[in-house]
Amino acid sequence: MSGTAGAATGAGVLLVLLVVVVSVAVPWRWARPTRAQRAAAVRSMPADGVAEGRRLHGELRPTRYVGIAVDLVVALVLGLTPLGGDLVHAVGAAVGGGRLVTAVLGGLVLGALGTLVGLPVTVWRRRILRRYGLLTQRFVGWLADLGRGAVLGVVLGGGALLGFFALTGAYPGGWWLPLAGAAALVSVLLSLVFPVLVEPLFNRFTPMPAGPQRDDLLALAAADGVPVRSVLVADASRRTRAVNAYVSGFGPTRRIVVFDTLLSAAPEAEVRLVVAHELGHARYRDVLFGTVLGALGAAFAVCVLYLVGTWHGLLALAGARDFTDPRSAALLFALVTVGQLVASPAGALVSRRLEARADAHALDLTGESGTFAAMQRRLALRNLADVDPPTLEHVLFDSHPSTAERIAAAGADPAP
Repeated sequence: MSGTAGAATGAGVLLVLLVVVVSVAVPWRWARPTRAQRAAAVRSMPADGVAEGRRLHGELRPTRYVGIAVDLVVALVLGLTPLGGDLVHAVGAAVGGGRLVTAVLGGLVLGALGTLVGLPVTVWRRRILRRYGLLTQRFVGWLADLGRGAVLGVVLGGGALLGFFALTGAYPGGWWLPLAGAAALVSVLLSLVFPVLVEPLFNRFTPMPAGPQRDDLLALAAADGVPVRSVLVADASRRTRAVNAYVSGFGPTRRIVVFDTLLSAAPEAEVRLVVAHELGHARYRDVLFGTVLGALGAAFAVCVLYLVGTWHGLLALAGARDFTDPRSAALLFALVTVGQLVASPAGALVSRRLEARADAHALDLTGESGTFAAMQRRLALRNLADVDPPTLEHVLFDSHPSTAERIAAAGADPAP
C-alpha cells in the first residue's frame, strides 16, 4: 500500500473512530430552552447587571473578530507565499544550522511573529477588561504571564516542530504513521502532566484549611463515587475577580480546585453546587473523553496533513518541495491555524453538551434547583457574562450553555 493510500485509509479509520466516540460519549439529546424560557430567566436577573455584561461583550466583540482576522491573514501570508519559507531559510542561514535546526528555529520565529502582530489586539482586550474591573492584575504581572506563556509555547512548539521534521526526514515516504502515533501519545501525556506541571506556572495552589466546608466537599465527592486526593484553593484573585472551580487530573492526581474569588463571593451552598457540577465531569469521565478525542484528533490531523502534502501546487505556493523541507514550516503554520479555526465550532458544541450534562448532574446530586439558579445568577453577574448572547456567536464560540439556558434548564422558580 502506498503512503497516500495508507494515509487515506488511516484518516478514514480515525474519522470513523472519532464519530463513534463522540456519538457514544456526548449527550446529544439535551434540548435548548425556548426563547421564551430564556427571556424569563433573563428577567429574573438585575437589569443593570445584565446590561453591564452586554456592554462589556459588545466592546469585546470587535477584539475577537479582529484577532481572528489578524491570525488568519498572518498565517496565510506567511504560509501561502514564499515569504514565510524565505524567513525560515534566513533564520537557518543566520545560525548556520542544518535541516532540523532551521525548521525548528524558523518555525518558532514564525510563531513569535504571529504573536507580536496580534499583540495590539491582546492589549486592546486587556484594557477593556481592566476598565470593567474584571481583570485586576497589574501590567507587570500580566507581562510576566505572557512571558511564562511564551516559554511554554517555545517548549511545546519547539518540541512539536522537532518531532515533525525528525520523523518526516526519517520516513520521507510514509511519515504519517509514526507521526500519527507520536501525536496521539503526546496528547495523552500532556493531559496527564498538565495539572501538575503547567497549572502551577500560572497559579499558586494551597490546601483548603481543614474545616466543615472542606469536609463537606470531600464528602460530596465520596457520595458521588469520585475519589479526589485533595481540595486546593487557587489564588485567582491576583489577576481577576472572576469566580470558578474545577476538578482536574486522573487517579492519584485528581483534585478539586476552587478559586479564592469563589470562596469570598459565594455562600457555601453555592460553592457546593459549583463543585457538584465539576464532579459531574469527573463522574462521566469527561477529562478521559477529552484526552481520547484529542489523541484521535491529533492522529487524524497528521493523516490529513500527509494527504495535503501530496498537493504539490500548495507546497509550491510556500516555495517548499515537500514536508521534509524546512521551508514547509510556514505552510504547516498556516494549515494548523486554519484547522483550529475550522474545528473550533465543533469543539464548542461538544463542550456545551458536556457542560449541560454536568449541570444536570449537579442538580441530581444536590436537589437544589433554586440554589442552582441563584448560583448561576451570581456567577454571571460576578463574571460580567452576556447572559443570552447572539445565537451565531453562541454556536461558533461558546463552550458553555448561556446563563439564561442554565437557569431555564434547572426548572427553578425564575424569581430571584
